[in-house]
Parts: sequence; C-alpha cells; structure tokens
Amino acid sequence: MPRPEDNWHSRHKDDRTFGQRAADVLRNGMGSWTFIGVFLLLMVAWMVLNERWVGWDPFPFILLNLMLSLLAGLQGAILLISAKRQDAISAALAQHDFETDVAAEEEIARLMEINRQQLALIEQLVAAQAERDRAADG
Repeated sequence: MPRPEDNWHSRHKDDRTFGQRAADVLRNGMGSWTFIGVFLLLMVAWMVLNERWVGWDPFPFILLNLMLSLLAGLQGAILLISAKRQDAISAALAQHDFETDVAAEEEIARLMEINRQQLALIEQLVAAQAERDRAADG
C-alpha cells in the first residue's frame, strides 16, 4: 500500500517533462489576477512612454499589436497543451479509480464470505448450545 506522500499525484508530478512543467507554470501564471494586473500596467506604461517620451512605437501602436497577437497565439498553444495534459491526467485518474473500485469490490466480497462463514459457525454454536441445554434439562 503506498504511503500518503507517495501517491499517484506525487509520482505524476515527478514524471513531468520540462515542457510539461513549463506549460503548467505558464498556465497557472496566466490564469491569475496578478498576471492581469501586471499585464494591464505594462500596456498602459507602453502607451504612456511611447506617447510622451520615447516614441519607438507611435500611435496606433503597431509593434504593441504585433506583440499582443504573438502573446495570444502562444497563450492558445499553452492552454491547448495544458488541456491535453489535463485530459491525460483525468483518464489516468479514472483508470486508477476503476482499479481501486475493483480491488475494493474483491475485498468486500472476501469479507462477506468470511462474515457468512462466521454466521454459519455462530448458528452451529447456538444449535449445539441448545442441544446441550435440552440434554441437561431432559
């Protein structure tokens, strides 16, 4: 029986490739309020710097639009990689649950058989005791 700290989840986490770990980190990072806040601050800073001081990407911010398009494309790919990984994880967990259920069903059947044997022995003991009581009274 595996120890609680050595379960399917911990083994799966240890078996991830570099790309899978990177996709998980990026997915978790992009799906946070921190990312949204930092992203919005960077966009405003880009626009303000370009309009007021530097001017390397003047309005309508063509370079910024290109970078945002690239970011959207990468985010889509990362989300697809993560979704594919999540499907594989879900399938593995479903298989693990099925195997656990089958093992539990076998164990329950074995315990029920033991219970039936014990009940039969108890009935024999009760019958033998009743026989002794009748013999002692008669």
